[in-house]
Amino acid sequence: MSPMRVTRLQQAPPYRPPSHHGVGAVRLQGHEAGPTARFWTGLSYYLPGGAADAAPTVEETVYVVLDGEAVVTADGHEETLRPYDSVHLTKGQVRSVENRSKRPATLLVTIALPHGED
Repeated sequence: MSPMRVTRLQQAPPYRPPSHHGVGAVRLQGHEAGPTARFWTGLSYYLPGGAADAAPTVEETVYVVLDGEAVVTADGHEETLRPYDSVHLTKGQVRSVENRSKRPATLLVTIALPHGED
């Protein structure tokens, strides 16, 4: 059995998600933060006006809004998510994310890994 692996927020490695603007992101588990078997998890901080451009999800994805609000659009349907709201997106679903509010939004992001990747 493997030991428990803790990532402290202060030590979480930053990364740059493609096609994101006005968004800061850190990896909490997976990839640079340490190996995982089926998914990785990160935090994304969307400044007011920050956005992820419309693009297909690379794998199954879940967003959970922890603070603020985010507008998620997928397949032409738009939803405003507020604290503790979540959305599940299937692999390949075209989505965009925007912070249209006047305060930052924090999203917990969990994305499945492709088969065979860790």
